[in-house]
Parts: sequence; structure tokens; C-alpha cells
Amino acid sequence: MTQETIALSHDAGVTRLVLNRPQVMNALNSAMRAEITAALSDLPQGTRCVVMTGAGRGFCSGQDLTDASAAHDLEQTLRREYEPMLHAVRACPVPVIAAVNGVAAGAGANLALVADVVIASESASFVQAFTRIGLVPDAGGTWMMPRLIGLARAAGAMLFAETITARQAADWGMIWECLPDADFEAGVTARARHLASGPTGAYRAIREALAASTQNELSAQLELEARLQGQAGRSADFVEGVTAFLEKRAPRFQGR
Repeated sequence: MTQETIALSHDAGVTRLVLNRPQVMNALNSAMRAEITAALSDLPQGTRCVVMTGAGRGFCSGQDLTDASAAHDLEQTLRREYEPMLHAVRACPVPVIAAVNGVAAGAGANLALVADVVIASESASFVQAFTRIGLVPDAGGTWMMPRLIGLARAAGAMLFAETITARQAADWGMIWECLPDADFEAGVTARARHLASGPTGAYRAIREALAASTQNELSAQLELEARLQGQAGRSADFVEGVTAFLEKRAPRFQGR
């Protein structure tokens, strides 16, 4: 698929997916949703981490309100276009970092929050803007937000549609990290390279366990942990990790 609304690049195991409609603050239209879904479902060979960010001043301003085809039937747009995109983020075989470089509003905020790790610049912000136009939070927001910050804060954020600063989001545990603007690009790159050089199989298992933990009872989660740990314990990365530890050197994980 030719990318018209996103830009892709790959370097040192890191695939960078840039939402590339800066003239509309990277608002999501049908083409962008399809391109994000396709890109995450068919990553370049050698990808061990994905960084998703926005071009220009913002990360993503949410649904493109000028997209008449989406506005005609919001329910079907969510089912046919948003759900595959969000599932593609969650099902990505490698960790996904959302590098929030500016405002993340509405569905744009929730696209960021569905990633494995969210790193924001200090000048970035998040807003569940849906009630400002008489809508209900979607794109997984009503699932993610209560789990990240609790029901009370999630309800306030959605009902009042007030802006949450990046610093506030980090303090609440909504995101992993808030970085000074001057350090943002270097910080994201360092985090991405760390993941790209790490044990990809273990990362995949961690993501599976965390996803299951929201529904499993303790006994089921313990069984899952044992199964995943058994697989990890038979991997070449485990052998390399132990060998490197004993030899007092940095491990060289193969990512299988």
C-alpha cells in the first residue's frame, strides 16, 4: 500500500510510523486508519520496536470532522476502521511506543494510550474532547482510561473534557514518561533502541500476560505466567542473558 497519510522509516531495528497530516494536526480519516492498520500488520523485516508519533506540532487531533463518510455512520466507522486499527496496535508482534509530541485529542489520545508505552513531551497534552461535540469517548478510551487512572479520574476527564497536561498524565500513571521538550527526541530514540536490542520474545510474553491480566483471576494468571516463563526459559535469549550475566558483559539478544 502506498502511504499518503503516514510516513514510515526504519533504522537499527526501530520502525518509525509518523502520522503525516500536519495541516490538520494529524486528524484521523479513513485513509490514515487503513494505512496505520496495514503498516502495523506488515512491518519491515528486522523490526524490533515501533515508534508512533505525529508530524508537526501535534500527535493527533482525533477524528477528522470534515470526513463526511465517517460522520455519516459513526458506529460502522468505529467497527470497520477504528477497531482493526486499535487491534493492530495491540497485536503488533513488537513493542509499540507512542511518542506524543503535542496535543493528543479524542480518538488521537486513545490511539496513543493503546500503545505499550507512552512517552510525551512536556508541552504535549491529552484531552477526551468528545463531549465538546456531544459524543461519547470511543477508540478504546472507556476501556483504557479507568484501568490507567481509575474510575474517578477517568469520569472527570471524560465528562468535563478538560485538558490533561503531559506532566499531570505522568503523575497520574496515565503515561510512562514526560520529557522536557529539548530532550524528547533523544529520549524516545534511546528508549526505542533499548527495546530494539532487548529480548523480543520476552517482551511479547510480557505483553500477552498484561493483556490477559485484566480478565484473569489470580489462578489463571499464575498458570499463564508459568507457561510463558517455561517458554522463555527454553529460549536462546535466556541462555544468552545468563551467559552475559556470568561473563559480566552486556547481553546480545537475537530477538527470536
